[in-house]
Amino acid sequence: MPSGLPRSDAGQAAPLMVVMLAAVALTVLAATEIAQLLDSSAQARTAADAAALAGAAEGRSSAAAVAAANGGVLLDYSEQRASVDQSSGDEDAEVVLVTVEVRVGSAIQTARAERRATWTAAS
Repeated sequence: MPSGLPRSDAGQAAPLMVVMLAAVALTVLAATEIAQLLDSSAQARTAADAAALAGAAEGRSSAAAVAAANGGVLLDYSEQRASVDQSSGDEDAEVVLVTVEVRVGSAIQTARAERRATWTAAS
């Protein structure tokens, strides 16, 4: 090209638009994946909380059923029992601490619930 002639910028917009559209598409795809992961995590948290409460009230089978009803799978269930002296005469309390682990999709959440039963001596 002779140095005195103006340069032509024709055709520069098309490749730039392709690059910009690809960047926008990748951003939307990443945002969608992150939103789905956050949604699964929130669902897993809800299912784990509900399963822990059901487990504290009625045991492992109830925890598994409640986890499934909330779209989850019960991965782990444990109970710890202890007697606690209330230091108020004849009353003792039995404490059951339930810990569950629930998976919804690829998200896994853990929750705990506690049940206290107070036993009173017969009058």
